[in-house]
Amino acid sequence: MKKSLLSAIIIILIISCSSSKQIERAVSSGNYDQAISDAIGKLRTNKDKKGKTEFIVMLEDAFNKATERDLNNIDYLNKDSNPENYLKIYDLYVGLDNRQERIKPLLPLYINNREVRLNMKDYSSQIIANKDKASQHLYNNASALLKSNNKMDFRYAYNDFQEIENINPNFKDVRQLMDVAHQKGTDFVIVDMRNDTQKVIPNRLETDLLNFSTYGLNNLWTVYHNTPTNDVKYDYNMLVNLRQINISPEQVKERQIIKEKQIVDGKKNLLDNKGNVVKDSLGKNIQVDNLKTIRCEYYEFRQFKSVQVTGNVEYVNLNTKQLEDAFPVTSEFVFEHIYATYRGDKRALDTDLLPFLDRRGVPFPTEEQMIYDTGEDLKAQLKRIINSYTIRR
Repeated sequence: MKKSLLSAIIIILIISCSSSKQIERAVSSGNYDQAISDAIGKLRTNKDKKGKTEFIVMLEDAFNKATERDLNNIDYLNKDSNPENYLKIYDLYVGLDNRQERIKPLLPLYINNREVRLNMKDYSSQIIANKDKASQHLYNNASALLKSNNKMDFRYAYNDFQEIENINPNFKDVRQLMDVAHQKGTDFVIVDMRNDTQKVIPNRLETDLLNFSTYGLNNLWTVYHNTPTNDVKYDYNMLVNLRQINISPEQVKERQIIKEKQIVDGKKNLLDNKGNVVKDSLGKNIQVDNLKTIRCEYYEFRQFKSVQVTGNVEYVNLNTKQLEDAFPVTSEFVFEHIYATYRGDKRALDTDLLPFLDRRGVPFPTEEQMIYDTGEDLKAQLKRIINSYTIRR
């Protein structure tokens, strides 16, 4: 019992020393907020225990150094008098306030019966003032970008408006202007399918491939339409061009397997070399398994038919009439059906062959059905292309 208690105490001391060294390293490397987080974690329970004193000292040291660093940065940014700094100053004041709020639940803290006085301040006025300055600066900048003719400028404007919404919700008419920036910055793509295969493409396949509501697309700046809308000016044409469809002939391949196996077919008397029945010590006939060789002829039929669809996806810039990029697509669907019959004793067959005996031949799918069955794979390829492709600007 004493050994267990001693071991537990040693483990606790090792962990405590390791934690304090970790906090010291964070402070010495200037990672004050990490040091504060670690110290807070240690002080959440039993903060008044004697062994927690060193964590209080380190928390005080890290807090004072972090506060001094941030206030010095704010002073420097204010002296620079650059409107671009308003958001940085706002973030620094928010950081100062958040740091204090994390520590407040631990207060009061004592070292040797002396209350630790952390230099807590009310930064609310500075936060509000710089939030408004930053919001107004971003608003002016984004509003100017909306007068551009460049989609990237509209996207930058959207980002600025979004920043305003994050720090200062419902500032002026930001939400309406965000919608304007998004509409102007979006690339609209009209999607067409062209069939150069000299074969009939099922209408339902074309409908499925062009039904983008089933693709689960999530692209902020690109919208795909399969039917043109009069009030939209399209920037790109995505052409799904099916070039070739190869369909194999219907094939039925047959194979024959002959299986033999010995099975137990009842009992028989054990005979000696002279053909006499062998008896046991009580005079009874000794019985042994009667082994019987059985044989089965297994006839397997494999129905096979495949289709391969190849083509490419082209992105055409409708403003320049130039081909921007092209991606190959290839999809294959295989129909295969195996069934079998037998002659003889099917007990001779391996167990993996038995399920095929319960099957019968089936009609081959039509070419139209085979082509349609490639659709799921084609959709997956189109989705990958759409999600990975970034329209160049």
